[in-house]
Amino acid sequence: MSIRLGDIAPDFKADTTEGSIQFHQWLGNSWGVLFSHPADFTPVCTTELGAVAKLRSEFDKRNVKVVALSADPLESHTKWIGDINETQQTVVNFPLIADPEFKVANLYDMIHPQVSDKFTVRSVFVIGPDKKVKLTITYPASTGRNFDEILRVIDSLQLTAGYSVATPANWKHGEDVIITAAVKDDDIPGKFPKGHTRIKPYLRTTPQPNV
Repeated sequence: MSIRLGDIAPDFKADTTEGSIQFHQWLGNSWGVLFSHPADFTPVCTTELGAVAKLRSEFDKRNVKVVALSADPLESHTKWIGDINETQQTVVNFPLIADPEFKVANLYDMIHPQVSDKFTVRSVFVIGPDKKVKLTITYPASTGRNFDEILRVIDSLQLTAGYSVATPANWKHGEDVIITAAVKDDDIPGKFPKGHTRIKPYLRTTPQPNV
């Protein structure tokens, strides 16, 4: 099944390196990032899990829970985490789902049939507190993910969920944002007291409202 933006993220029960979880219950009122890996003991995945562990405080700051998935059994995950901690000089501090029967992988359409019928691509799902999918990104197995970019997108998603704004190309936290077309010119001063710049009738910017 294909997961689209705005869909309710499929719920599931799974064993992880931090115990059994019921996904929606585990998320609670937090945002979530679910990201998959082709297999344990693979080089790119090893660097990715290490990178996420080092960014744990950044995810926590944004009220985001992170969970990874690999279609290998729990015993394999435990051994692999030892390698990740050693080679990436960190400590894996988030759960890794064991999915040897591909139940979660199939729920989230993570299988890469052009490579193998048992090969999960590098999928990323960002899920809001309402359990709806806010972002999907799929990388080829040969390309490691940029988790700074995923954090940047989460900043944008959380900002635009609360204000009538959009973020321009290459936007970073703290920079000006775009006022959406739904906001009339006359309503701007009340909604955006920091002021605004009218570049074109359809392009109006304002300082980021939540900083």
